[in-house]
Order: sequence, then structure tokens, then C-alpha cells
Amino acid sequence: MADSDTSSAAGRIAFTYPSFVLFQLARFFIVLSGEMQSVAVGWEVYEITKRPLALGFVGLAQFLPGILLFLVSGHAADRYDRRKLMVLCFCGSAACSGALLFLTLRGFRSPYPIYFVLFCLGVVRAFNGPATRSLLPQLVPTKDFHNAVAWHSVFYQGTVILSPSVGGIIYAVTRGPAAVYALSLLTAVAGAACILKLKVQSVERTPEPLNWKTTLAGLHYIWREKAILGSISLDLFAVLLGGAVALLPVYAKEILFTGPWGLGLLRSAPAVGAAVMAILLAHKPLGRHAGTRMLWCVAGFGVATIFFGISRNLFLSLLALFLVGATDMVSVIVRQLLIQLGTPDEMRGRVNAVDSVFIGASNELGQFESGLTAHWFGTIPAVVLGGAGAILVTGLWAWWFPELRQARETLKLAD
Repeated sequence: MADSDTSSAAGRIAFTYPSFVLFQLARFFIVLSGEMQSVAVGWEVYEITKRPLALGFVGLAQFLPGILLFLVSGHAADRYDRRKLMVLCFCGSAACSGALLFLTLRGFRSPYPIYFVLFCLGVVRAFNGPATRSLLPQLVPTKDFHNAVAWHSVFYQGTVILSPSVGGIIYAVTRGPAAVYALSLLTAVAGAACILKLKVQSVERTPEPLNWKTTLAGLHYIWREKAILGSISLDLFAVLLGGAVALLPVYAKEILFTGPWGLGLLRSAPAVGAAVMAILLAHKPLGRHAGTRMLWCVAGFGVATIFFGISRNLFLSLLALFLVGATDMVSVIVRQLLIQLGTPDEMRGRVNAVDSVFIGASNELGQFESGLTAHWFGTIPAVVLGGAGAILVTGLWAWWFPELRQARETLKLAD
């Protein structure tokens, strides 16, 4: 019994650090804000346009700022106070929610003003991503960082589970997106208030001059570290091809014949799978075969995507999306451990900025790719082809990056 209690306590060691708990609360509010808003925007844009391609532009509008600004945002995260940057970004998210609320209350029936606001939101996220992810290693000691990453993922996925359902229900009950946008604004402000109270372990960083050498340092570092390069690029192409989330409004309305509440459940299902997997990994780390297990799980991600693509039953679709989230979480945790513990703190912002671009490409650009292929080939063929592409990419990366098969959980704490 004593051994069991000790093991259980070790599995929750991250929660003994107050700053980590406060940080997760702030993340809860900002993710709740963004995910509720995503459901409302997706449903509103599709109701206005009736075109899957329009959903692709929703993703593209949010992705473009990230790829245009990642060099500057990464340098900002290494040069300035990351906590203050996060507060500014949370306030920027609140402002974007307020703009969407204004457009709705004024009765705009064009997607283009929405695309503009989403572009501005993309600018905010371009700066928030590197600052947020670079701050996490300053909240807990290195020896407990694996546990912190796992629980950080649990909090994130748990919020993603809750948020779309809440957003969909509020949209359905109030018969419009206005209430969702108003609540998104308030929760973003609450997140900013939490960050203001955060106490961070100070790490002395010497400000580097803003020039091409220092700006591109993150890219050079990733290019040298083949395990990091392989894990980032694998996630990019697998999720880019296999991302079916952008087409969920089409599946909900035209294939599974459900409403906004059903869309909320579909958007939550991958997060449920991811949260379950993250909890398992918090108590039972992957071990020295982390790289090989990650490759198998990414291939499983492709298989689950195909399963979802051909399903016409809501329960089976939810199961498939659960497996999509669970398999993807293994890749997420392995990549984060490699990046956060293997990168010097003074360069962490720039490396995380590059990683954020890859994540944005796999998510937002993946939404555009899904919308475009659905426009060309049809919704179901687009998802099935994407899943098959994810499996093919996994095989190619296992061959091209042998470092992935040999990767430990971390670069500093192998074994």
C-alpha cells in the first residue's frame, strides 16, 4: 500500500509547485476561450457560406501570421519578460473576441470581416505560443519536468474536451454565436489576471542583438538536432494530411445528421483520447523506446483518421476521434520533452517559435488543406486520403530519421 501511495504521489509531483498550478489555471481560461470561439466561428461561417472551402480559409487566416512572424515572436520571447508577453497576448485574444461579438451584434453576414479578426488572432497567437511554452520549464525543476509536461497536456486536453461542448450548447441554446463570443472575452481576461499573479523562477538571460544570426539561431539549432527536426516535421506532415477537424461541421450536419451539440462532442472526442493518454504517461513514462513507440502511434493516428472518414455512425465517429487524440498525444509529449529539455533557456523562445509554426501548419494550414481537398474530391475521400498519407509519412520518416527510432524521452534525462 505504501509503495502504491508513493507511486501515486510521484505521478502528481508537478502540483506541489504553486506557480505550475496557477499557470495551468491561466491556460484553462485562455484555451476555454479559444476553443469555444472556434466552434462558434466554424458553425457561423459554414451557415453563412455553405461551402467547406470557407472552413479552410478559417484555418488559413489564423496560420498566415504565425509563419510571417515566427522569427520576430521567437526573438521577443527570448529578449523580453515572457510573463508580460503572455498578459499582452491574453488581452489581445480578449479584444479579438470582442470584435467577433461586435460583428455578430451588428448583423454582418459576410465571412470576410471574420477572416480579418481571425488573422489578428493569429498575430496574437504567434507571440503567445513561444512565450507560453518557453515559460513552462521555469515553473518546475528539471527532474520533475516530465511529470509537468504530461499534466500540462492533461489540463490542455481536458479544457479542449469541455470547451467545444460548452460552446456548442451555448450556441444552440442562444441560437447564435454572440453569447459564445462574450464568454470567450471574459475567460481571456480571467486568464490574463492569473498570469499577473504568477511568480517565475528567474533565469538570467543576456539580451542578444536583433540581427539575422540571432534571429535564425532557432532554425539552425533544430537543423543540427536531427531527433528534434524529425519529431517536429513528422508531426507537421502527419497532422497536415490527417487533420479532419476542419471538416467536422460538414460531418455533423450532412453525414452524421446532428446539430451544434453534436459538433461540440465531435470536437471534444480527440481531446478525451489525448487526456487519457497523457494521464497514463504521467504515471508510466514511455521509457527508452519512446521514439519507436511514437512512430507506431503516428501510424495509428492515420489508421484512426481513415476509420473516422468512412464512419456514418456518431458513436463510431466519436471512438475514431478518441483514438486520433490518444495516438497524437504520444508524439506531442515526446516532441515537447526533446525541445524543452534539450534547448538552452536563452534560445528556447526561438526554438519554440519554429515549433509553433510547424504546429500551426499542421493545424490551421491542415484545416485549409482539408477544406481544399474536400472541395476537389468530396468530404469523405479527403479524410480517407489524408489518413493514408499520414501512414505513408510515418514510414518515410522512420527511414529518413533513424535518430527518431533511437530517441530517448529527453536529451538530458535518458534512462
